Amino acid sequence: MSNRLTQIATRTGDDGSTGLGDGSRTRKDALRVQAMGDVDELNSGLGVLLAEPLPDDVRALLVTIQHELFNLGGELSIPGFTLLKADAVLRLDEALAHYNEQLPRLKEFILPAGTRSAALAHVSRTVARRAERAVVALHAVEAVNDAPRQYLNRLSDLLFVLARVLNRANLDGLGGDDVYWRSEKLARGGDE
Repeated sequence: MSNRLTQIATRTGDDGSTGLGDGSRTRKDALRVQAMGDVDELNSGLGVLLAEPLPDDVRALLVTIQHELFNLGGELSIPGFTLLKADAVLRLDEALAHYNEQLPRLKEFILPAGTRSAALAHVSRTVARRAERAVVALHAVEAVNDAPRQYLNRLSDLLFVLARVLNRANLDGLGGDDVYWRSEKLARGGDE
């Protein structure tokens, strides 16, 4: 990206438009801008998660993911450009396999709850899903590389797994297990 911000308050967006990385301008409610905003919100959510006590390996992984999300946002800001590489998706696949291997198999649905760090991972997971939907919507009307969609899909899965890992990490004295959904219907044996 050749353009770097030298000042933040430019007032050029007062008319409802924003600049893209290639120098063009578009409406702030354009699908591309919505996808960029969702990726930015996801990256910010990971920043909040990184402010929590975390296992060192999880912290290092999330920092790497933040950089890759910045690449993804940059790619979205420049139509036709590639910044996010396929190996970033592969790294997420490897992390998924690594962390999933440590967890017991799920037999029930779990709630997005538990420790603060696990709950924050779940919030980021839902933002990743929204960002993925925004990229899919953008791809329906404009060409978008496969890697951004694939990356966001894997990342949402990984954040679900990491939430389970963080519940077990017990770094704040509150962890230990997933928080399981208790269905009243299931508790009654499935009868209505």
